[in-house]
Amino acid sequence: MERKRKLIFFRNYFKEFFEPLKEKVKDKIDYVLFLVVSAERIPKKFFQYMDGTDGLFEIRIEFESNIYRVFCCFDEGNLVVLFNGFQKKSQKTPKKEIDKALRIKDEYFNSKRKKDENTRK
Repeated sequence: MERKRKLIFFRNYFKEFFEPLKEKVKDKIDYVLFLVVSAERIPKKFFQYMDGTDGLFEIRIEFESNIYRVFCCFDEGNLVVLFNGFQKKSQKTPKKEIDKALRIKDEYFNSKRKKDENTRK
C-alpha cells in the first residue's frame, strides 16, 4: 500500500477526543483515517472542505446512529494535520467547535513558524 498523504497529530487535541471512545468507534475512525492517507481521492462522504474557514477540513465518521467529526488541515502539500474532534449532535456543525479548530490551526502554524525561526538562528 502506497501512502498518498502523511498524517500527524498536533499536540494532544485529537488524543483527548479519541481515547474515551468505545473500541468499535475507534476502529471506524481508524478505518477512515486509513482512507485519508491511502486513497488517491478521498470520498466526499468522509472528507470535506469547510467553506469560509481558510483551509479547514472536516473528516466525517458515522457509526451506528452517531456522527463524529475531526478537524484538520493540509500543510506542505500532502501532510494532513489532525486537530480536535467531537460527536455531532445537531444538523449544523457547532460554531464553538469550528472556532476551536481555527484556534488550534493558528497555534500549529505559529509554533511551526517559531520553530523555523529558531532553526535559522
